[in-house]
Parts: sequence; structure tokens; C-alpha cells
Amino acid sequence: MKFSSLHIIEPILRALEEEGYTHPTPIQTEAIPLILKGSDLLGCAQTGTGKTAAFAIPILQLLRERKAIDGKRKIRSLIVTPTRELAIQIGESFSAYGRHTGLTNTVIFGGVGQNPQVNALRRGVDILVATPGRLLDLMNQGILHLHDIEILVLDEADRMLDMGFIHDIRKILAAVPKERQSLFFSATMPPEIQRLSSTILRHPAKVSVTPVSSTVDIINQQIYFVDRGNKSGLLVHLLQNPDIRTVLVFTRTKHGADKVVRHLEKHNITAEAIHGNKAQNARQRALSNFKSQKTRVLVATDIAARGIDVDDLEWVINYEMSNIAETYVHRIGRTGRAGSAGTAISFCDAEEKEYLRDIEKLIAKSIPVVDSHPFPLMDHNPVKIIKEQGRGRSGHPAPRPQGNARPKQRPANAGKRW
Repeated sequence: MKFSSLHIIEPILRALEEEGYTHPTPIQTEAIPLILKGSDLLGCAQTGTGKTAAFAIPILQLLRERKAIDGKRKIRSLIVTPTRELAIQIGESFSAYGRHTGLTNTVIFGGVGQNPQVNALRRGVDILVATPGRLLDLMNQGILHLHDIEILVLDEADRMLDMGFIHDIRKILAAVPKERQSLFFSATMPPEIQRLSSTILRHPAKVSVTPVSSTVDIINQQIYFVDRGNKSGLLVHLLQNPDIRTVLVFTRTKHGADKVVRHLEKHNITAEAIHGNKAQNARQRALSNFKSQKTRVLVATDIAARGIDVDDLEWVINYEMSNIAETYVHRIGRTGRAGSAGTAISFCDAEEKEYLRDIEKLIAKSIPVVDSHPFPLMDHNPVKIIKEQGRGRSGHPAPRPQGNARPKQRPANAGKRW
């Protein structure tokens, strides 16, 4: 099937051809006709499936066909998304697909000065892409209103709930017209997401192109069991492979991301971090350098990485296992996009094995283990030293039991999964 068979208007088809798009992905094939009919939509699609185009293309077409009543340019479509990076990516997609439609869009997000965003809004836009915090801030200042919204999109709804945006979302919903078309997209569909969607959508059509929380089958997934203290050495070892031209590395914390970058730089490996403590211009510069392959390694936390869309990214490394199984799906979905090949490697220490169990339960498959590396897991039962508990009266860590001392040689069960 080609895009031309989806009854898309010529200006958008021309832009798609200029972008090199010829055949729609499964979610685009299913969602575009439903949205063009005016249906509310509940879409469940993992990252890398072409979800942005699935709603951007029909929104552009509907708005172009419905001219504003008084001829003035107003905000007629609102896309709410959790992170700055994802908002920027969506805005770029609307600009690309809509370049011949005469429609305009702008993106607003926090972490930067508001004046350029305010000036763009005052010039008039048809489509607004926004993160919840900055959107509500400008609404409270009286700079914009949502009275003319015809099409509302909540994108990456599961991540917005994870980030605590539920109250902001409710405020936004109260400000848009009740008579509207609503599109709701989420990579996972836990019960709380289903409850939220039921308050937003009216008799929605449902599109689910893959099983809920499934991973892209084409991705080559691997587990490396390794002690926590040897993860940095294992990462440098793997990066000796010249086939790994660029790699996205995930850590659980901002401090951990910066620490990995410093270690790689000591070994003359170009690396930059992207996380919430970085200024927006620094984050955009790091992402641009990574896309242009000036930087070989981009180290990211989960929230900052949402929305990173790099063409032909072949490698993802989970330096630390995610403690939320669904997040693993989002992480590895940065590779293997749009049918391309990809490899996702996860470093798992003994304390992270419980996270691995949850992940394998969620994806309903066992991830192959790679034993042939120079840093095999040696400490299979580490002692967790916790504040208050596990400390001596002096406040110093309690002595490590002799029975759990790190063995000098690899134990016989080192190659076993658990």
C-alpha cells in the first residue's frame, strides 16, 4: 500500500515524497483513515512505529480543508507531549509534512525564555505543540487560550502520568471545547491509562499495531551479567568494536550519566550527556552532535531520552537496568525503528536481576545472555548497605560478612542466568 491510497491530499503527498516516504507503516495505514473520518482514536503503539505521522498527516489535511470561520489564524489543534525533545521532534514533523499546506505550527516548552515563543503565538499559528508546564504558564498569563481547539492530541500519555502531569492534563482538558476530536496515544496501556482515556474520548476507534508492552522483534536483545563496579570497563571494551559508530547509553540517574561521560572521555571516546539538569541549548547541541556523528556516545536518562529520534540508530546500551519494566521497552525502541536493524545490550548486576525478571515477564521472552566477555559477574549475592539499617553504631557501613567476600576466581555458576 502507498500513501496515495489513503486519500491524502496532493500538497501533503508531495511533501511526503520529498521526505522519501512512499509506504505507510501499519499504524499509519490504520489510523489515518479513521482520523480523517473525524473519529476519536485510542492508539497503542510502541516507539519507532511512525506514530507522529499517523496523527500529523490527517490533522494537517483536516485543518486545511476546514478554513477558519472569520479567516483569522487561531490555534485549532493542540498536541500535548511530555518532554521538550519530543515536542521539538513533533513540531519538525508538522513543518515537514505541512510545508505545502499554508498551515503554521509552533512549539512551546519550559527551560528556555518565553519571549520567542510568545512572539510566535502572537503572529498566529494553526497548530500548537506543547509540554504541559509551559502551556499552563502561558495560559495563566493570558497569552493564549484554547477556545478554538478542534483536534486535541495527548501523545506519550503513559510517560506523562509517570512524570506526574495528571493534574496539568486535567486543567488543560477543562480549557478546551467539549465538542472536539480527541486522539490519545500511549506506548503502554496499563489500567490507569485506560481510565484516563475513557474520560477524554467518545466512542473511540482503537488501533493497536503490536501487543501491549511488546518489544520490536527485529531488535537483537542481549544481556551481559557484570558486577556494578566493572560496568564502565565493559562499556569501554564494547566500544573497541569499530562497528559501533554511535550508541545511545541509558542510566537511571543524572549523576550516573555525567559519571559515564567522564569515564569515556578519559579513554578518548567522544561522549555527551543529556538530562534534566542540562540547559535546553546544551541538550539540543548534544543531540545535534550525536545525529551528525560528531559525538559517538550519547548518555541519557529516561525522561530526557523520550523523543530522541535518530535515523538508523543501530545500538542502544542499558548501562543500568530500568527498575520499571515498561521503560525497558521505550529504551530499546530507540533502535530498530521503521523496520531497521538494531541491537540492544543490557548490563545487569546481581541486584538488578529482579528488574530483569520483571522485564522478561512483560515482554514474554527470555533475553539471550552473552558470557564471552572479560568482566563476568563474580559477586552473585551482594550485601545491600542501607542507611540506618546495615550500619554500625558509629554510622559507618557495617563490616561485610566474610561468607560473602568477593571470590578471586570465577565461580562455577557464573554463566547461569540467576
